[in-house]
Formats: sequence, structure tokens, C-alpha cells
Amino acid sequence: MKNLIILLFSFVCLLGISQNEKPPNVILVLTDDQGIGEIGAHGNSYIQTPNIDKFYQQSVRLTDFHVNPVCTPTRAAIMTGRYPINNGAWATYKGRDALSDGAFTMAQLFQQNGYETGVFGKWHLGDNYPSRPTDLGFDVAIHHKAGGVGELSDYWGNNYFNDTYYVNNEPKQFEGYCTDVWFGEAMKFIATNQEKPFFVYLPTNAPHSPFYVDEKYAEPYQHLKGKEIVNPEFYGMITNIDENFGKLEKFLKKQKLADDTILIFMTDNGTSDGISPDGRIGYNMGLRGKKNDRTDGGHRVPFFIRWKDGKINGGWDINAVTAHVDLLPTLASLCNLQIPEKTKFDGLDISPLLLKKSESQINRSVFVHSRQDWRTPFDVENTVIIKENWRLINGNELYDIEKDRMQLNNLAEEHPEIVKLLLNSNREFLIKTKTNQEYNQFPTAIIGTPNQDEIKLTIQHAIGDDLPIWKSEQVAEGKINKNNTHALQVEKDGLYKIACRRWPKENSGAILGIPNQNPKNWFTYKTISPSKVRIQIANQILEKEIKLDDDEVVFEVFLEKGKTFLLNDFIEGNETYGVYYTYISLVEDM
Repeated sequence: MKNLIILLFSFVCLLGISQNEKPPNVILVLTDDQGIGEIGAHGNSYIQTPNIDKFYQQSVRLTDFHVNPVCTPTRAAIMTGRYPINNGAWATYKGRDALSDGAFTMAQLFQQNGYETGVFGKWHLGDNYPSRPTDLGFDVAIHHKAGGVGELSDYWGNNYFNDTYYVNNEPKQFEGYCTDVWFGEAMKFIATNQEKPFFVYLPTNAPHSPFYVDEKYAEPYQHLKGKEIVNPEFYGMITNIDENFGKLEKFLKKQKLADDTILIFMTDNGTSDGISPDGRIGYNMGLRGKKNDRTDGGHRVPFFIRWKDGKINGGWDINAVTAHVDLLPTLASLCNLQIPEKTKFDGLDISPLLLKKSESQINRSVFVHSRQDWRTPFDVENTVIIKENWRLINGNELYDIEKDRMQLNNLAEEHPEIVKLLLNSNREFLIKTKTNQEYNQFPTAIIGTPNQDEIKLTIQHAIGDDLPIWKSEQVAEGKINKNNTHALQVEKDGLYKIACRRWPKENSGAILGIPNQNPKNWFTYKTISPSKVRIQIANQILEKEIKLDDDEVVFEVFLEKGKTFLLNDFIEGNETYGVYYTYISLVEDM
């Protein structure tokens, strides 16, 4: 029935387009942790990005484009056109790194309008139903899990080379370097689907840490380390991205797709390793701050767009304040997409700017609220409110970015009227936000559904007050973490199997022992010594002892339809700590 609805909707939408007129294709390239300064065309004389530099010359550039200072919130805003505080995904872990139930995404909009849709790379908006890419509009999804290749929620043993990624949720091993794989698979998808309009989302995991890349890309930068640049491998990863971007451009030209394809290059937050902590080494285009920061260096990123047939080209700048939430409504307008009724966007359609149909300034405020926690973001603390040349940080630091790019001269006392104006706009925005379900309820993984027979929960995503663990090597080392809570939605009444493990199934081993070590890993393996496992769910508390050779401790529990929390712990003497991996499946419905 769902496919029939999509087919009928697509037919109706395409009626508005002449039979001889094919809507433009869309390719969105999003790199991870590359800042505004790691592009040659932006004035960095050390980095080698000739293909992106050439694209810069051909594109319309949004020079004052803002995202969130970490990755999940930015990706959530891009996909939904809504601020993270309104879509529920405002952190990179602790249960707030998945889109909320009922989210409507860019991919779904393109899919409903007759596009073939594919994602290749880093998703980081949920690993279980209903927030996987295939649940949210992508026909083809080839990606790693969680926030980075090799993280503990990803396929065990991945290290950027010859890894196992997920193809429409099934693991498959690939040959080659991760970035090469993403671009290569994207081009295969385009070659197969070029007779129809297509939407390709190409979010690379590079240059996010760990900084693994073939030495031939890092070697040209080694002599600059500690003098002009911080990290040769980080720069090498970006040069590899640039090489792949060039291959994509050549492919599009060869296939005669370049002119009628909207091609976008952007990044997800400020640099992670392009400048030193004190800012003295590295190039940041004159801005202060990096990833995680509220100054412009943390959230102001490159955004280049070209669509030759649509007259969006020529190499010129738009200096108006724009943001990640604008991307979806803008693409909907450029591609003449029919938007379902009651769809909410926080962003603006900026296509009139791109098409030179309006003035270059927009009367609006942009809000940066995010918090690396399960708790809701602060109203004012740790926020940025942006309007034209003004930046208000934490409600009491006011900067004029045009006169003070380093944001060193606080003008809050000199311009109290501007502070008041920005705080009032923030207050009005939050009044509406706090009534949203996404703000008040956790995103859930749904169990007991045919859409996913078995879900996998990891301590990386668990809710709690400890600083999270996210690396496979932390699991291998037996690092203890108190976070133990997962938000679930039970689809149907039934008997459920809950299996608690130290190791993931693809790297199975005894809870009290060490599995066969993967030759790709350099990890230090250590044993842990819990005696019991305890779970709490739906008004039930259950405990079982761990036997010497147990790979998993299994509980079978009756659950009624509805939302609940699962708490799961290893018990070691008087200490409890979170279970690393938990698998849940329906045994029998009732």
C-alpha cells in the first residue's frame, strides 16, 4: 500500500512537468569535520584541493552559511528542514542522535516526487527502525553505522580500508578506502538510474577521526607539520576527497549529466583538526573557533552550489545569512517538488537569491541550539543567535562579525537594544518549540515490527550521565560506563527475547572472555568480571547469572504495545555498569 501511495503521488506531482522535461538531478556532497579554512579557494595556500577550487569558481557561494557545531544536529537539520531542537536529534549520542518518530525527510520528499534516491557514507541519524535511511526515503543506502567508521556501533573491525558496510541494512564487505567506496558506489547508482531524476546524498565520514589515509595523500604535508598545519593525515584525507570530487565531475560530464544536475558541496561543522587549540597553527579564514565552538569557526561552513541549466553558476557570492534548515525548502522550490500538506519547515526558500530574483539580504534570525546530552538544550546558555552581522553568544556576548571576525570585542553593553531584539526572537522561537513532541519525547527504536526483525542497541547510544564511550577499542579494553537506558516502542503485544552481550555478534565471544582477535585491529583486549546481568523494562526487573562460557544472557519477557524504557546492566560486586550490546527480537506475538 505504501509503494502504491508513493507511485500515485509521484504521478500527480509529475503532471505539472512537461513529458519532455525531466526535473533536475540533485547531488549533495557533505564532508565531515572539514572547516571553512580547509579549501584552497578560501585562501589556504597549503592544502591541495584543485577540483573543489575549480567548482568554487563555477558556483554560487553562500558566504555566511551556518550549521550546528557538531555533526548529527547538522545532518538532522539538512534532512528535515527543521532545527535540531525541533526534530529531536540535537546530540551525537545519549539517545539524541536519531530522528524522532514521524520525521519527514528530504529523501522522502524526492522519493514521493518520482526521484530515485540513494545515500552513500555517513548517516548518523539512527541505526534502528524507524530512523534508518531506508525507513526515511532512500531506495538505496550504503553506509556505516553511528558517527564514524570503526565506532563500537559500526561493524566490528572496520578501519577505513576494505571494510564491511551496510547495503540496505545487510552487511557487505567492500574493497578499498572508505571515501573511494562512497563516491564509487554513488557513481554506480547514478549510472543505473540516470534515465529518471535522482537524488544522491553523499556524506563522507572523512576527514573525521581517526585520521587514516594512504600515506601518498599525507606525505606532501609532512614537512609542514607543527609549523603551518596541525595534522598531515587530516589534510591528506581532504585531498583524497578532492580527488574523488574530481572523478565525480568527470563522470557527470561523460554521462552528459553535469549541466542538469544541482551539485552542492558543503561541510557539517567547523574544523576538528585544521587549527591548533590556541589558533596559532592552521588556517581558518580569519575566524575564531572550531568544531563544538559557538564562535563562527564552529558553525560557519563552505556552501557551493551549481546548476548550469538553472542559471545557478558563474562564480559569485551571496552574503546573506543562510543556514542548513534552508536547504530542503530551497531544493523543493528549485525542483518544483510538491510538498505534502502540514509539512513544517523552519528554514526559508532562498531560491530567489540563487536565481537573482530578490535582494541579497533576508530579515531573519538563525538559531544554534544544541547540547551534547539527553537533556534538552539550554534556552540561552551555550547558544548562538545570528542576525545579519550580529552574533549573540550565551545571551551576553554580542559581536559584529563584519568588523570583528575573531569575535574578540564584546559589544553587549554598547548595544543593549540589539541584545534585547535577539533574545526576544529566541524567546518567541522557543515558545513554539517547547510544545513539540520531538522536544519532549525521546526518539525510539521500534521492536516487534516486520520492518526489522531484530534491533541492536549499543552503549554508545544509551541514555545516562556518564561521558559516553563510542570506540570499539574502549569495548575491547573493558572500559566501564554507567549509561544504561534505551527508549523503545513496542509495536505489538508479545513475548520478546532480550540478549545482553559484551561483544557484537560479528565478533562473538564469551562475556567473561576475549573473542578471536580481528587481524585488522590493534586493540588491547581485557576481560571484565561481572557475575550477573539485570534488566528493567515495562514494570519488570529481572536478573540472571553469567556462566563462564556465555556469549549472551537471554531474557524472555512479555511486553505490551506502547512506549517504554529498557535499563540493562552488568553487576560486578557492588558496582553496576551498562551492557555493551543488546539484541531484541519478537519470539511470539499475542
